[in-house]
Amino acid sequence: MLQASSLAHPSRPRALAAWLFSVAGLIVLMVVVGGITRLTESGLSITEWKPISGIIPPLTDAAWQTEFANYKRIPEYTQINHGMTLAGFKAIFFWEYSHRLLGRLIGLAFALPLLWFAVRRRIPPGYAWRLVALLALGGLQGAIGWWMVASGLSVRTDVSHVRLAVHLLTALVLLSGMVWTALDLRALAESRLAVPASLRPLAVAALALLFSQIMFGAFTAGLDAGYAFSSWPLMGDSVFPAGVRMIEPAWRNAVDNPVVVQFIHRWFAFVAATALVLLALRSIRSGAIIVGRVLIGLVVLQIILGIATLLSGVEIGIAIAHQANAALTLIATTFAAHAIGRARV
Repeated sequence: MLQASSLAHPSRPRALAAWLFSVAGLIVLMVVVGGITRLTESGLSITEWKPISGIIPPLTDAAWQTEFANYKRIPEYTQINHGMTLAGFKAIFFWEYSHRLLGRLIGLAFALPLLWFAVRRRIPPGYAWRLVALLALGGLQGAIGWWMVASGLSVRTDVSHVRLAVHLLTALVLLSGMVWTALDLRALAESRLAVPASLRPLAVAALALLFSQIMFGAFTAGLDAGYAFSSWPLMGDSVFPAGVRMIEPAWRNAVDNPVVVQFIHRWFAFVAATALVLLALRSIRSGAIIVGRVLIGLVVLQIILGIATLLSGVEIGIAIAHQANAALTLIATTFAAHAIGRARV
């Protein structure tokens, strides 16, 4: 059995919470490395999925030549990077390998302690199914990552931006779920009578809008839409540029048209920001003053970083800071949502 009485082991909820917060930190790092991998166009440098043996990188010149030969067979090389040197290939291989290695590390950092807590019967009642669900979601995330990469190995010269969005959003759902569970466990450590927090309507709305904004951010990255216009608040000389060629059916423009996607990502940000600020104010009224203030600060910083990313022509350091801050904003949003979920209505 995975469950045991929290009364028999009163200190375990705190240990579980600390463990989950640590793994959440690794997921934030994973998001950052994933962003670098995308911005450096490194994601297709490893053309095979080897969950076990892939942990060992090429160690000899012959092994490097084999990996490079595999890369030379895909459209990204033949149509874009033809003539790339082995040194250039090693540079992009580094980021994709680091991204995959970190994914494996996160899997072990979650699975092995979970097994230890289970064998020692240190998991409080009601939490086993949540932890197993998070483990399963993490495994699914690895499969989604390969599903994303596979989209760019035969016909396309890059990965599907839709699959990229699914990959990122799944990682962030995992991050938010892990933080929420850690907060519930921390509350249980403080009081044996604590019950899991409820997800209030305002929190649901704020999280849904934030995830939608992040989805459009992934579309923007996957379509290279950030390069379409590097001015703000106007796109060129107008709010929306004239003469943009639209796609049929019309709804596809919100997914596949780089100009429309950038436009939505620019302005939907303020809709999401409004909901997040309202959530922050509610959390402050519920007593979570620091959490609310931090969330407001991160929202303001995120908007500033988004504008700076555009004005800089998607300078990689600013763009990565923008993506990293999105993950931090989600964590703060989860804290605020949890705070109002514990407050008396």
